[in-house]
Amino acid sequence: MTGEGGVSVVAALPREYGFVVLVIVLYGFLNFWMAFQVGRARKRYKVFYPTMYAIESENKDAKLFNCVQRGHQNSLEMLPLFLVVLSLGGLQHPVLGAALGMLYAVGRFFYFKGYSTGIPDNRLKLGGLSFLAMIGLILCTSSTGIHLLMR
Repeated sequence: MTGEGGVSVVAALPREYGFVVLVIVLYGFLNFWMAFQVGRARKRYKVFYPTMYAIESENKDAKLFNCVQRGHQNSLEMLPLFLVVLSLGGLQHPVLGAALGMLYAVGRFFYFKGYSTGIPDNRLKLGGLSFLAMIGLILCTSSTGIHLLMR
């Protein structure tokens, strides 16, 4: 892909931006894994499509299923912000951005695992790391914006 004047857009990125791209790919696999876990929970707890959440008066395992579903759903709700701040913040700070992106992904894994126990408070034990990583990514993105305005 070339930009104006025949310069490759990829060549214009810092070499270390490859780490940012790989974190995005890794998070894609994490998302697929979480979706698979929701599919398994649907079978185990007998919550069939298109039902999004189980109703406790109709299903004795509703809370267990709903916790698995919410763990994935919350990760999907945060996904657009994560991808934007990682992609933009990584332009100026590729290594730091990728490290924070990895921390976010690890935090999201533990967030999902904790939520999936059926005890919602368990999501924050190690899952809270994802929120710290998000703050760092927002700061990286802010720095990128300031840097662009100052040049």
